[in-house]
Amino acid sequence: MTMLRLYGIKSCDSVRKARKFLTTRHIDFEMVDFRERPVTCDTIDRWLSKVDIDTLLNRRGTTYRTLGLKSMDLDDDGKRAWLCKENMLIKRPVLETPQGDVIVGFDENRYKEILL
Repeated sequence: MTMLRLYGIKSCDSVRKARKFLTTRHIDFEMVDFRERPVTCDTIDRWLSKVDIDTLLNRRGTTYRTLGLKSMDLDDDGKRAWLCKENMLIKRPVLETPQGDVIVGFDENRYKEILL
């Protein structure tokens, strides 16, 4: 990977904040929209080598509630399987740097620390 990749959906407020942060600082990045290009299990596994599964899984979203995942009491393998199957369960945005850093969610201070 040669440039930053920002994963999410364009209509998400947190993704918009991350895009604005990068754009206003003239930081080149590739936007990967889950709806247009779903991420694979390989990508999810790469992220999970850097972040905890409970960081990556969005428990506050509509998809999590609609699918009734809370009542399923999933173990980590079960959570991973759902993340692979349903990208909308991934907490957004996910920023992946060429150096291999993975930042889940928009945290302006963390972005500044890693990118500036």
